[in-house]
Amino acid sequence: MFHRNIKLIIAGLIILTSIWQFTESNIGNGIFLVLLSAIPIFLYFKNEFILLAFLKLRKQDFEGAKKWLAYIKNPETALIQKQQGYFNYLHGIMLSQTNINQAEKYFKKAIELGLSMDMDLAVAKLNLAGVAMTRRRKLEATSLLNEAKKLDKQNMLKDQITMMKDQMKKI
Repeated sequence: MFHRNIKLIIAGLIILTSIWQFTESNIGNGIFLVLLSAIPIFLYFKNEFILLAFLKLRKQDFEGAKKWLAYIKNPETALIQKQQGYFNYLHGIMLSQTNINQAEKYFKKAIELGLSMDMDLAVAKLNLAGVAMTRRRKLEATSLLNEAKKLDKQNMLKDQITMMKDQMKKI
């Protein structure tokens, strides 16, 4: 895994090569290289290992997702801020099955760094509400559940939110 700016340098070198091909009257090569330069630019904004980890999570393969995330050795240099948020979000989802304390740290860090989709932010806040509820922090859990409900525009988490609210009444 290399620094994120190397991807931009590679894209710049490909574009310079395409300009050289245009000046040599090799229009087809130039167009191909311009299109090829879109790949490193795309991978600058969407890290390939995070994309592969999301694919593994869709299949409920937590070990496979953990393997892909392990390739990212230093997230601060390899990822932009939003990707660091998703890196922590994925770790939080995987750890929420086994270690709630560590998962809470990862979810808080993910919310702090930012997630681009409201649904992901709602899931993170819902998980944090569950952690707060297990620690008997009813006020914090209520506010997190209300925030998750506001962020859940498609009502995909409606059942989980109502179930948690019913469980909070028992506390």
